[in-house]
Amino acid sequence: MSVFSVDIDIGDPAGREFVTVNAVVDTAASYTTLPESLLHRLGIRPRARRRFVLADSRVVHYPLGQTTVRLEGAEFTVPVVFAPDSDRALIGATTLEIFGLGVDPRGERLIPEDGFLL
Repeated sequence: MSVFSVDIDIGDPAGREFVTVNAVVDTAASYTTLPESLLHRLGIRPRARRRFVLADSRVVHYPLGQTTVRLEGAEFTVPVVFAPDSDRALIGATTLEIFGLGVDPRGERLIPEDGFLL
């Protein structure tokens, strides 16, 4: 599978201030993961703490919050993980689903995807 990144705009809770971040598209990640210092600077506060399994099988507990995100011309509130500043920003599967986006691995781009109400 190819690895690629896209720009994503992360907003403060009121949706007035946005910061552009280049993030890796990671369909294996549950949530969008961002540097904790950025989230704190934007005034985003943790709402819960969750357990996560990392790619190297380590188990960690990170704070989880939510905020406004702009991606591919749309804007939604999404859950975000407060990750250590040393970690790379990731766009996870939940954010992709909320935005109705899928992955074109050959073209290394995001593509519109139908939702299902079966």
